[in-house]
Amino acid sequence: MLKGGMKVRKMVLSLLVDNTSGVLSRVAGLFSRRGYNIDSLSVGVTENPKFSRMTVAVSGDDLTLSQIAKQLNKLEDVVDITELKDGESVCRELVLVKVKSDREEKQQIIAITDVFRAKIVDVSIDSLMIELTGNANKIEAFIGLLDGFEIESIVRTGLTGLTRGNMGSR
Repeated sequence: MLKGGMKVRKMVLSLLVDNTSGVLSRVAGLFSRRGYNIDSLSVGVTENPKFSRMTVAVSGDDLTLSQIAKQLNKLEDVVDITELKDGESVCRELVLVKVKSDREEKQQIIAITDVFRAKIVDVSIDSLMIELTGNANKIEAFIGLLDGFEIESIVRTGLTGLTRGNMGSR
C-alpha cells in the first residue's frame, strides 16, 4: 500500500517492560505525542512478575517504523524490544463473536465453527457465542463466512506473539 508515495508496511513489536504502574501510559503517550497510531496492543505479565510483555502492532513507512523503535528504546521502562517477523515468530489473536441464530441457522453456524476449530462457549435460544484463536487471516476469513448471519457483537484481543525457538526475545 502506498501513502503519499511511500510504502506502508505493518510491524509487530514485542516489548519486555518493567511491570510498574504507569508503564502502559508512558508507552501509549509516546505514540500519542508523536502522532503514531497503534493498530493493536496487548499486555500481560510474564513468567517473571517483575516484567510485562507488550505486543504492539503498528503501520507506517520504513522511516516512521524505525523512529517508533528508536523512541521506544529510549523509554526507561523498556527492557527489550524484538520485532516479530513473519516466519520467525508466532502471532495469535482471540476473538469472541456473538451471532443471532434460530434453530436452522445454529446448525449452519456450528458447521462453520467446526471447520475453523473454533469453540462454542455460550448457547441461548436466539444466539451463539463463538471463541476463535488464530492469526489475523484466519479470524478475518471466519468473520467473512459469518457475513450472511446477524452478528450482534465482536470483541478482539489484539495480537500477541513470541519469537520461534531461540530467535531473540528475552
